[in-house]
Amino acid sequence: MPTRRLVLSGAGAACALAAAPALAQTPERPNPMPAELREALERDPTAPVLGNPDGNITLTEFFDYNCPHCRKMVGLMQQLVAAEPELRIVYREWPVFGPGSEFAAKASLASLGTGKYWQLHHALMTMRGPADTASTMRVVRSVGLDEERIRQDMLAEAPERHITNSFLLADHMGLLGTPSFICGDELVFGEMDLSDLRALVARGRRTLGV
Repeated sequence: MPTRRLVLSGAGAACALAAAPALAQTPERPNPMPAELREALERDPTAPVLGNPDGNITLTEFFDYNCPHCRKMVGLMQQLVAAEPELRIVYREWPVFGPGSEFAAKASLASLGTGKYWQLHHALMTMRGPADTASTMRVVRSVGLDEERIRQDMLAEAPERHITNSFLLADHMGLLGTPSFICGDELVFGEMDLSDLRALVARGRRTLGV
């Protein structure tokens, strides 16, 4: 059963979303994303960013390290970055598969300051078996990270704030599960191939006029 966070922090996303409607109709765009929601979704300083940090369009992925469909997407996301030089990808760690997923998410977020987030992310996504405390720390060591430092940094505010805000954003938008992708005003749930991902990005560009 997916877990659900009932107590939300006073973080920026929570404040922004408190007044943000889920949808706002206009003749030009039937379901435009409110600016407050887009800011919380795409510009959270705790969120890892892949691709071009100054790209003209942002694709956001909500994922879980224990989601088999998310694991299948990791290579495709790297191909997408190579094919779309103006694409900015925001990763939202959304550990809906329980305590093991949450431990892995906190460990990966704790690695952001080490410069090895992407090595750890890829290793967690491609390892055999489930992500739990033991397997996550085994992977942490395998990519050359200091286990004690990671355990210490997991207790910092930023990993908890990121995960809490992922649940808040997911609840606000009514996400069905992982992986979920948002670009422009469009949300897609489930596995996609490279052509599907590029088409989603292209529609996002048309929607936003970039």
